[in-house]
Amino acid sequence: QVQLVESGGGSVQAGGSLRLSCVASEYTYSTYCMGWFRQAPGKEREGVAAIDSDGVTSYQASVKGRFTISQDNAKNTLYLQMNNLKPEDTAMYYCAIDWGVYYRDYCRVELPLSYWGQGTQVTVSS
Repeated sequence: QVQLVESGGGSVQAGGSLRLSCVASEYTYSTYCMGWFRQAPGKEREGVAAIDSDGVTSYQASVKGRFTISQDNAKNTLYLQMNNLKPEDTAMYYCAIDWGVYYRDYCRVELPLSYWGQGTQVTVSS
């Protein structure tokens, strides 16, 4: 079973930047959807950004233009570059993945995925 390990979280002031990384132990299949999700205290988990195995991306409206999802397949690594951070971006951030043609074809930020990492905390102060 794939293992996902996130890193790169931290505490920054509003307007600052962070880059999150998620290393996958393996890419079981060549077709997949990977995403970043976040959950703030007392709130439901929400999708932030997603990317499929063809490199097609999607974003939650509140982060579009500020966050960029990317991947380095040679390193089995998913990234989330977060610029112009706001206090409302404060949350635990998780990466997730699911495999198959269905997940690649329907890869969107809202699509639930099956395999999850442990998360990395992002805190943005005003």
